[in-house]
Amino acid sequence: MLGKEMQITVDKLQGKKLTAILKVQSCVLKEVSDFMHEKKVLQLLPVMISPITDPLNHSVMDGEISYYEDKLQLTKSMILHKQLSLLGDRAAIYIVSPNIRLELKEKGATGRHLLEFSQVDFELKGKSASEIMAFTEEMLFRIFTRVKKECSQELESLGREFKMPHFPLKVYDSKELEKMLGSDWEKLISQKSTEPIWATNHEREFYDKEDPKRPFSYLNYDIIYPEGFGEGLSGAEREHEYNQILERMKRKGMSFEPYRAYLQIAREGLLEPSAGAGFGVERMVRFITGQEKISEVAPFAKVPGEKFVF
Repeated sequence: MLGKEMQITVDKLQGKKLTAILKVQSCVLKEVSDFMHEKKVLQLLPVMISPITDPLNHSVMDGEISYYEDKLQLTKSMILHKQLSLLGDRAAIYIVSPNIRLELKEKGATGRHLLEFSQVDFELKGKSASEIMAFTEEMLFRIFTRVKKECSQELESLGREFKMPHFPLKVYDSKELEKMLGSDWEKLISQKSTEPIWATNHEREFYDKEDPKRPFSYLNYDIIYPEGFGEGLSGAEREHEYNQILERMKRKGMSFEPYRAYLQIAREGLLEPSAGAGFGVERMVRFITGQEKISEVAPFAKVPGEKFVF
């Protein structure tokens, strides 16, 4: 006889609901591939371990592993590798990247956090925030249109009436949202909204570019899904000038030592201006299919604080 957790997993794996969800996911990823190919964006294969990874703006448990005398990090995101990959004559890259973030147990209650997830990450050389926002909206329009056309039966079986957003999306400054709604503005604006929105100007990681015309304002942008589904995409123009990177790291109280190779590249002036973004595949599929919890769209979900079976 199977235990409770294993029976829940087996029931999910045997269910038609998961099949419908995975058909939607496959449609999303196929359109991403087609869109990027048309835009001449080259696909990178993911980096899963590295001496450096995204430092993140929130606390997670240590993901360091030892390999002989080396210390390697499990990839939290490929943000720094995206910048480095644009050295040379490549104008644009994307990755479907597995990310591992060992979130604290309390994040399990949000319904939208997993310890491992996949992210469609892209970076374009010489582009501005507004150009990436327009690129992203075009991609989302293509994804949503294809899903509605090719997965209508699956959405119906899931009881989801997915409504196409109106583009361009509305844009809000996060500082203004915080003034209006308080520190929990992201959750509240998501609950109040009926369509995705952009929220800009977040103070977070050192690599998000500070606006040279407005000190302590930042050229970054997130998409917040409506209906309480929360943040689904994050992006920014990137800091690429050595002195500015150092200044930003100092403000964050970061040690330079783990990033010495990255900083050497920056000191040589080899980092180029770029901008990009990344969206969680599971979060997008959850939003499109209207699932209560992100664990419902992941066959082998690892939710913070919950027992893992496989």
